[in-house]
Amino acid sequence: MADAAHDPTPKPTHDTTEDHYHPGSRELQDRFDTRRLADRLDGMFRSTWTLDPVKPFIESMPMFFLATADREGRPQCSYKGGAPGFVRVLGPMELCFPSYDGNGMYLSLGNVLENPHIGMLFIDFTKPNRVRVGGRATLADDPDLMASYTGAAMVVRVAVDEVFPNCPRYIHRLDLQETSVSVPDTDGVAPIADWKREPWACEVLAADDPARVR
Repeated sequence: MADAAHDPTPKPTHDTTEDHYHPGSRELQDRFDTRRLADRLDGMFRSTWTLDPVKPFIESMPMFFLATADREGRPQCSYKGGAPGFVRVLGPMELCFPSYDGNGMYLSLGNVLENPHIGMLFIDFTKPNRVRVGGRATLADDPDLMASYTGAAMVVRVAVDEVFPNCPRYIHRLDLQETSVSVPDTDGVAPIADWKREPWACEVLAADDPARVR
Protein backbone atom coordinates (compact mmCIF):
# COMPACT_ATOMS: atom_id res chain seq x y z
CA MET A 1 0.00 0.00 0.00
CA ALA A 2 0.99 3.65 -0.25
CA ASP A 3 3.47 5.19 2.18
CA ALA A 4 0.58 7.13 3.69
CA ALA A 5 -0.94 3.85 4.87
CA HIS A 6 1.54 3.15 7.64
CA ASP A 7 -0.68 4.19 10.57
CA PRO A 8 -1.18 0.86 12.37
CA THR A 9 -4.36 1.91 14.17
CA PRO A 10 -6.79 3.61 11.80
CA LYS A 11 -10.10 4.43 13.47
CA PRO A 12 -13.49 3.65 11.88
CA THR A 13 -15.30 6.67 10.49
CA HIS A 14 -18.24 4.90 8.84
CA ASP A 15 -20.87 2.34 9.73
CA THR A 16 -18.86 -0.86 9.42
CA THR A 17 -22.05 -2.89 8.82
CA GLU A 18 -22.77 -1.00 5.58
CA ASP A 19 -21.75 -2.58 2.29
CA HIS A 20 -19.61 0.05 0.56
CA TYR A 21 -19.58 -1.84 -2.75
CA HIS A 22 -22.39 -1.59 -5.27
CA PRO A 23 -23.73 -4.64 -7.18
CA GLY A 24 -21.45 -4.00 -10.16
CA SER A 25 -18.31 -4.18 -8.01
CA ARG A 26 -19.64 -7.23 -6.21
CA GLU A 27 -20.39 -8.99 -9.50
CA LEU A 28 -16.79 -8.63 -10.67
CA GLN A 29 -15.36 -9.48 -7.24
CA ASP A 30 -17.30 -12.73 -7.31
CA ARG A 31 -16.34 -13.46 -10.92
CA PHE A 32 -12.63 -13.11 -10.14
CA ASP A 33 -12.80 -14.39 -6.54
CA THR A 34 -11.61 -11.13 -4.98
CA ARG A 35 -14.55 -10.45 -2.63
CA ARG A 36 -12.56 -11.51 0.44
CA LEU A 37 -9.64 -9.27 -0.53
CA ALA A 38 -11.97 -6.36 -1.33
CA ASP A 39 -13.67 -6.70 2.06
CA ARG A 40 -10.31 -6.81 3.83
CA LEU A 41 -9.07 -3.68 2.05
CA ASP A 42 -12.34 -1.90 2.76
CA GLY A 43 -12.13 -2.78 6.43
CA MET A 44 -8.46 -1.83 6.78
CA PHE A 45 -8.38 1.35 4.72
CA ARG A 46 -11.39 2.51 2.70
CA SER A 47 -13.89 2.51 5.58
CA THR A 48 -11.60 3.58 8.40
CA TRP A 49 -9.31 6.39 7.30
CA THR A 50 -9.61 10.10 7.93
CA LEU A 51 -7.51 12.86 6.36
CA ASP A 52 -5.28 13.11 9.42
CA PRO A 53 -2.67 10.50 8.37
CA VAL A 54 -2.45 11.87 4.82
CA LYS A 55 -2.59 15.60 5.60
CA PRO A 56 1.18 16.18 5.03
CA PHE A 57 1.00 14.24 1.76
CA ILE A 58 -2.05 16.06 0.39
CA GLU A 59 -0.79 19.51 1.40
CA SER A 60 2.56 18.87 -0.30
CA MET A 61 1.00 18.05 -3.66
CA PRO A 62 1.16 20.62 -6.52
CA MET A 63 -1.65 18.91 -8.44
CA PHE A 64 -4.48 16.40 -8.36
CA PHE A 65 -7.08 14.91 -10.70
CA LEU A 66 -10.72 15.81 -10.11
CA ALA A 67 -13.61 13.55 -11.18
CA THR A 68 -17.15 14.92 -11.36
CA ALA A 69 -20.40 13.97 -13.08
CA ASP A 70 -23.57 15.81 -14.00
CA ARG A 71 -27.02 14.80 -12.77
CA GLU A 72 -27.24 12.22 -15.58
CA GLY A 73 -23.95 10.61 -14.57
CA ARG A 74 -21.96 11.93 -17.54
CA PRO A 75 -18.39 12.32 -16.26
CA GLN A 76 -15.63 14.88 -16.43
CA CYS A 77 -12.05 14.34 -15.31
CA SER A 78 -9.83 17.39 -14.96
CA TYR A 79 -6.34 18.29 -13.82
CA LYS A 80 -6.05 20.87 -11.04
CA GLY A 81 -2.67 22.47 -10.33
CA GLY A 82 -1.28 25.06 -7.95
CA ALA A 83 1.57 25.77 -5.59
CA PRO A 84 2.18 23.04 -2.99
CA GLY A 85 -0.34 23.61 -0.22
CA PHE A 86 -3.12 24.86 -2.51
CA VAL A 87 -5.22 21.94 -1.28
CA ARG A 88 -5.78 22.43 2.45
CA VAL A 89 -7.01 19.95 5.01
CA LEU A 90 -9.50 21.81 7.21
CA GLY A 91 -10.36 18.93 9.51
CA PRO A 92 -10.35 15.13 9.77
CA MET A 93 -13.03 14.88 7.07
CA GLU A 94 -12.94 18.23 5.27
CA LEU A 95 -10.64 19.92 2.77
CA CYS A 96 -10.72 22.78 0.29
CA PHE A 97 -9.06 23.91 -2.90
CA PRO A 98 -9.19 27.06 -5.08
CA SER A 99 -10.54 27.49 -8.57
CA TYR A 100 -8.22 29.67 -10.64
CA ASP A 101 -8.84 31.39 -13.97
CA GLY A 102 -9.65 28.88 -16.70
CA ASN A 103 -11.50 28.57 -19.99
CA GLY A 104 -14.85 29.69 -18.54
CA MET A 105 -16.67 26.50 -19.45
CA TYR A 106 -17.04 25.38 -15.80
CA LEU A 107 -17.46 21.76 -16.77
CA SER A 108 -16.26 20.40 -13.41
CA LEU A 109 -17.65 23.03 -11.05
CA GLY A 110 -20.85 23.20 -13.06
CA ASN A 111 -21.23 19.50 -12.38
CA VAL A 112 -20.77 20.19 -8.66
CA LEU A 113 -23.86 22.41 -8.73
CA GLU A 114 -25.87 19.53 -10.21
CA ASN A 115 -24.20 16.61 -8.43
CA PRO A 116 -21.94 17.28 -5.44
CA HIS A 117 -20.27 13.87 -5.40
CA ILE A 118 -16.64 14.09 -6.50
CA GLY A 119 -13.47 12.03 -6.55
CA MET A 120 -9.94 13.37 -6.05
CA LEU A 121 -6.76 11.49 -6.94
CA PHE A 122 -3.44 12.70 -5.53
CA ILE A 123 -0.28 11.20 -7.05
CA ASP A 124 3.36 11.74 -6.17
CA PHE A 125 5.33 10.83 -9.28
CA THR A 126 8.74 11.54 -7.75
CA LYS A 127 8.32 9.08 -4.87
CA PRO A 128 5.49 6.89 -6.16
CA ASN A 129 2.51 7.22 -3.83
CA ARG A 130 -1.17 7.98 -4.25
CA VAL A 131 -4.30 8.69 -2.22
CA ARG A 132 -7.93 8.76 -3.31
CA VAL A 133 -10.46 11.03 -1.63
CA GLY A 134 -14.21 10.91 -2.20
CA GLY A 135 -16.76 13.38 -0.91
CA ARG A 136 -19.39 16.03 -1.52
CA ALA A 137 -18.31 19.43 -2.82
CA THR A 138 -19.82 22.87 -2.41
CA LEU A 139 -18.77 26.22 -3.83
CA ALA A 140 -17.80 28.34 -0.83
CA ASP A 141 -18.37 32.07 -0.48
CA ASP A 142 -16.64 32.43 2.90
CA PRO A 143 -14.84 35.81 2.56
CA ASP A 144 -11.99 34.80 4.89
CA LEU A 145 -11.38 31.61 2.95
CA MET A 146 -11.52 33.47 -0.35
CA ALA A 147 -9.09 36.10 0.94
CA SER A 148 -6.60 33.39 1.88
CA TYR A 149 -6.42 32.23 -1.75
CA THR A 150 -5.07 35.18 -3.70
CA GLY A 151 -5.92 34.94 -7.37
CA ALA A 152 -8.76 32.45 -6.90
CA ALA A 153 -12.16 32.96 -8.50
CA MET A 154 -13.86 30.50 -6.14
CA VAL A 155 -13.04 28.07 -3.35
CA VAL A 156 -14.40 24.54 -3.25
CA ARG A 157 -15.05 22.89 0.11
CA VAL A 158 -15.29 19.11 0.27
CA ALA A 159 -17.05 17.14 3.00
CA VAL A 160 -15.04 13.93 2.78
CA ASP A 161 -16.78 10.55 2.82
CA GLU A 162 -13.79 8.29 2.26
CA VAL A 163 -10.00 8.37 2.18
CA PHE A 164 -8.26 5.50 0.45
CA PRO A 165 -4.45 5.15 0.37
CA ASN A 166 -3.88 3.34 -2.91
CA CYS A 167 -1.16 0.94 -4.07
CA PRO A 168 1.57 2.80 -6.04
CA ARG A 169 2.86 -0.18 -8.02
CA TYR A 170 1.92 1.11 -11.50
CA ILE A 171 2.92 4.74 -10.97
CA HIS A 172 5.68 5.79 -13.36
CA ARG A 173 8.49 7.71 -11.69
CA LEU A 174 8.70 11.26 -13.09
CA ASP A 175 10.57 14.36 -11.99
CA LEU A 176 8.93 17.77 -11.53
CA GLN A 177 10.87 20.13 -13.78
CA GLU A 178 9.22 23.35 -12.66
CA THR A 179 5.97 24.72 -11.27
CA SER A 180 3.67 26.26 -13.86
CA VAL A 181 4.22 29.99 -14.31
CA SER A 182 0.44 30.35 -14.53
CA VAL A 183 -0.04 29.67 -10.81
CA PRO A 184 -0.98 33.00 -9.16
CA ASP A 185 1.79 34.57 -7.06
CA THR A 186 1.38 35.74 -3.47
CA ASP A 187 -0.32 38.91 -4.74
CA GLY A 188 -2.77 36.91 -6.84
CA VAL A 189 -1.14 37.96 -10.11
CA ALA A 190 -0.80 35.42 -12.92
CA PRO A 191 0.12 35.68 -16.60
CA ILE A 192 -2.74 35.93 -19.05
CA ALA A 193 -3.22 32.83 -21.17
CA ASP A 194 -1.95 33.44 -24.70
CA TRP A 195 -5.11 32.02 -26.26
CA LYS A 196 -7.19 34.74 -24.57
CA ARG A 197 -5.42 37.32 -26.72
CA GLU A 198 -6.54 35.62 -29.93
CA PRO A 199 -9.22 37.56 -31.87
CA TRP A 200 -11.73 34.72 -31.64
CA ALA A 201 -11.53 34.83 -27.83
CA CYS A 202 -11.13 38.56 -27.11
CA GLU A 203 -14.58 39.55 -28.26
CA VAL A 204 -16.36 37.04 -26.03
CA LEU A 205 -14.35 37.30 -22.80
CA ALA A 206 -16.09 38.11 -19.53
CA ALA A 207 -16.47 41.84 -18.93
CA ASP A 208 -14.05 41.74 -15.99
CA ASP A 209 -11.49 39.38 -17.54
CA PRO A 210 -8.01 40.91 -17.11
CA ALA A 211 -7.18 39.97 -20.71
CA ARG A 212 -9.57 42.75 -21.84
CA VAL A 213 -7.48 45.47 -20.24
CA ARG A 214 -3.88 44.26 -20.49
